[in-house]
Amino acid sequence: MSNETVLLAHGGGGRLTQELIARVFLPRLDNPALRRLEDSAVLGLAGLPDGARLAFTTDSYVVKPLFFPGGDIGRLAVCGTVNDLAVCGARPLYVSAAFVVEEGLPVETLAAVADSMRQAAAEAGVAVVTGDTKVVERGGADQLFVTTAGVGLVPAGVAVSAASARPGDAVIVSGAIGDHGIAIVSRRAGLEMEAEVESDVAPLNHLIAAMLEASGEVRAIRDATRGGVAAVLNELATASGVGVRLDEARLVVHEPVQSACDLLGYDPLYVANEGKLVAVVGAADAERVVEAMRRMRYGEEAAVVGEVVAEPKGRVLLRTRIGGTRIVTMPSGELLPRIC
Repeated sequence: MSNETVLLAHGGGGRLTQELIARVFLPRLDNPALRRLEDSAVLGLAGLPDGARLAFTTDSYVVKPLFFPGGDIGRLAVCGTVNDLAVCGARPLYVSAAFVVEEGLPVETLAAVADSMRQAAAEAGVAVVTGDTKVVERGGADQLFVTTAGVGLVPAGVAVSAASARPGDAVIVSGAIGDHGIAIVSRRAGLEMEAEVESDVAPLNHLIAAMLEASGEVRAIRDATRGGVAAVLNELATASGVGVRLDEARLVVHEPVQSACDLLGYDPLYVANEGKLVAVVGAADAERVVEAMRRMRYGEEAAVVGEVVAEPKGRVLLRTRIGGTRIVTMPSGELLPRIC
C-alpha cells in the first residue's frame, strides 16, 4: 500500500470503496458495531426504554454543483442523514451539521443552504441541534463541504439488517431510479432535454415507518445512493449469503432518465439516487408493504422488482426484457464523482 494513492473511484460506493474500508479502516478501528458496516451503528445504551436502541450515523457531502434541479447540498445533507438512520429502523431525532467554507463564498449562498436544511429538517421531523463552521483559504475547498451526524431511536422489536435476507423473500424498490445522478450530470454537462430531470432527494423516514407498521417481515432496507441499486443489492447478497434475481421489466425508470443514460452510456441500475430505497420483505407480506408504500409520499411508484434466491450466493442476476440473463456486478469505478 505504500506506493498506492487514493483515487476518485475509492469514493464511488463500489468495490474499491469496500476494499479501502477493509484494508485501511477496519483493521485499525475494528469493533463489533463498526464491523456490521450498516448505514448507522445501532447501539445499546443504559437508560433507554426496554428493548430500544440508539442509532448513530455520520456522513459528508461534497456535491457539485451546490444547487441542482430538485435540491441542493443543504437538503441533501439533512435527507441523507435522516435516511441512513431510518433504513436501520430508527426514528430520526437530531442532526448536527459542520460546514467547511471556502473563502469568497457569498454569504447569500450559505444562507440559502441553511434555509434548505431548515425546510428539510421540518419535513423529516428532526432538529439540527449543534454544528461547527470552518473557513479555509481560497483553493482549500470547492466552495462548501458539509458534514453531518444524526441520532435516532430504534424501537423494541424492530430489527432490519443487510445480513437478514432469506431465499424466497421479495425485493422492493420504492420508485423510479437514476433521477438524482442524471439531474447532477445534466446540470454539469449543460444537457438540454425535453423534460428536465429533477433530483429525487427526499427524507424517507415517514415512508419507512409505514412499511414497518404494515409488516413485521421487513428484513432489510437500504437507500440506493452511490453505486445505485446495483451496489445495494450486491452488498445485501454478500452480507446475507444469498443471491438476488431482478426482473428488468418491473424496474421503473422515467423516460428522460433512460434517454440520458442511453446518450451517456450509463446503466440506470448504477446511477445514484437520494430518495429511493431497496427493501427485502417476506414474500407473503410484500404486496401489503407495497400498498402501504404507495399511499405515502415518495412511495407512489413502489414495486416488487425481484426475489431473493439461494444460489448463486453473493450474485445479482437480471432477467432482461428480451428474455436473457446478465450479471449485475458491484460497481468497480467512479461513475459520477462528487454526486453527494
